[in-house]
Amino acid sequence: MREAFLVFLLVLPMAALAEEPAPLDNLETVVVSATKSEQPRELTGTSLSVISAGDIAVQHLDIVTDALSETPGLTVVRNGGPGQYTSIGLRGAEAGQTLVVVDGMRIMDPSATDGSAILSDVLVNSIDRIEVLRGPQSTLYGSDAIGGVVNILTRRGGAAPFALTTTGEGGSFGTYRVNTTANGTVDGIEYDGGLNLYTTEGIAVAGTRPLRDQPDANRNLGATANVRLPVAANISVDARAWYVNARTVFDGFPPPDFTLQYTGEYGTDSLLALYGGVNAAFFDGRFVNRLSVSDFDSNRTNFNPGLAFPEEFYAKGTATDFEYQGILDVTASSQLTFGAESLHTGLRTASPAPGDTNPAPILGRDTINSVYAQYQATLFEQLTLTGGYRHDDESTFGGHNSVKGAAALALFGGDTVLRGNYGDGFKAPSLYELFSPYSNPVQKLAPETARGWEAGVDQKLPFGAGLVSVVYFRRVTSDQIDFFDCFDVTSAACSERPFGFYANILKTRSEGIEVEGGAQVLDTIHLYANFTAMDAVDLSTGDELARRPRLMANARLVWTPDARWSLGVSAGFTGKRFDDAFESVPLGAFTLINVFASYAFSDHMQVYFRGENLLDQHYETAAGYRSLPLSLTAGFRFSV
Repeated sequence: MREAFLVFLLVLPMAALAEEPAPLDNLETVVVSATKSEQPRELTGTSLSVISAGDIAVQHLDIVTDALSETPGLTVVRNGGPGQYTSIGLRGAEAGQTLVVVDGMRIMDPSATDGSAILSDVLVNSIDRIEVLRGPQSTLYGSDAIGGVVNILTRRGGAAPFALTTTGEGGSFGTYRVNTTANGTVDGIEYDGGLNLYTTEGIAVAGTRPLRDQPDANRNLGATANVRLPVAANISVDARAWYVNARTVFDGFPPPDFTLQYTGEYGTDSLLALYGGVNAAFFDGRFVNRLSVSDFDSNRTNFNPGLAFPEEFYAKGTATDFEYQGILDVTASSQLTFGAESLHTGLRTASPAPGDTNPAPILGRDTINSVYAQYQATLFEQLTLTGGYRHDDESTFGGHNSVKGAAALALFGGDTVLRGNYGDGFKAPSLYELFSPYSNPVQKLAPETARGWEAGVDQKLPFGAGLVSVVYFRRVTSDQIDFFDCFDVTSAACSERPFGFYANILKTRSEGIEVEGGAQVLDTIHLYANFTAMDAVDLSTGDELARRPRLMANARLVWTPDARWSLGVSAGFTGKRFDDAFESVPLGAFTLINVFASYAFSDHMQVYFRGENLLDQHYETAAGYRSLPLSLTAGFRFSV
């Protein structure tokens, strides 16, 4: 507990010295995730953090989950080094219960066991900002938004016809990265594109092996594209693409010991998301319409060179999403957002037995049709009220309704904002849970549902120097799906599924306090910090949820003495927690200290340095899996 408060208090008290507006302060900004339209953050009534391109660039981050790890209430679990399986949890939510979106494209993988996003493959590439919306958000976003929404927005356009940025770096454990992006505006056409190559020899993932003994390597090639073409004064067309091709070596559990060790197994991932949309504005821009279709395709395969037929698993997933959305400015201070959506998902997967070169695949399909509406109005220039409703009709479990209500009250000229928010969330059963050999033989699975609320206050610091936000949150999730183990159990269901099956058997509660603050000090120092105290438990047993720490804290200090130099340090604390649902495998607390610096030789050339885990702490976010020790990186950034 003491370490968590020290990390947070390292920064926050100094904010009282602030005299100038904070150039990197993202607590007070215009956001789009809360309402799917541009809104001042203080009007939304919800908890939302923004990670800007500046935040990412000043720390020279490569992996999106490293940026997300500084968000209050968000837990990152990674089974080893870069490229290994990675998941996130918002406010105690399970993997797969937080929706991840890139430029309006859902990247939740239908072929994953729980339908979660393959976050191990998401690298920083042409990112303009990341908005993290905390709390149940199914009214506007539908399934998977129980914990919240991570909305990744890439760049598009620019003041010049052409701008190019190339970054190259190398570091510890044979790690190299090259990234090139180009953006601009030509004859009204806004565009951006990026290519990203990341490769590392990696570390030995199993904590029982020597660090550099047969390391688990990773190679990741990614590309993004974002184009807007004006067709008429009030009509434009959008085209977007997001692509990843990755190869990762991982450790397995071979017989006879079935312990985590090097096996030479590796997996390949190929992920492609495409988006096309038409935008039309009427009545002098008061009525904005969007008609879009997005398509996501994943192809994942695992290989074991020790087998006569090395392909031991494959999974292919598809998701096609059709959506219409309208935004109508009813008055100067009120807005109606409404729409309809049809999401179609598919699965094809198999785990060939030794010698079986052509096994019968598991096939599954699902459709969710939805309608939604949300109304926001500001009364007396002080009180903003928001109400929303959504109805989803799913081909397996039937109908489901979600509601939302939020309020934000501005006091003292807007320096203080009191806010409250209630929201429903739900997650449809994954295709694997519905159609695999472990599907429920007795009854069809119901969706996981959640009800969450929060109350908080945002307080501007003196002289407009920054903002401090404090919020209490609580969420109860019902019918949470878990695996029922049939070992030593006699029942009709277990006679059909002797190894077990998926069932709606859990009810969980997560509640806590989040504190977040950012400010500028003495013109040259920017400070940011957050602290989370959370209690996430299984209500049927009273046990803590696995891998959900009670305490988390982050702090960051950036010193920019002039336009050429930038120096900074960040610290992150993760408290004690358990690796399993039975509280039998404890995971120790740890503190990570990182440093970063850059120097610009000119307007076009910059060199930088990054040091991670300076204390060289041995820590695990998943039991048995070693995390990165001390690592150093140096690179350059060239722009024209």
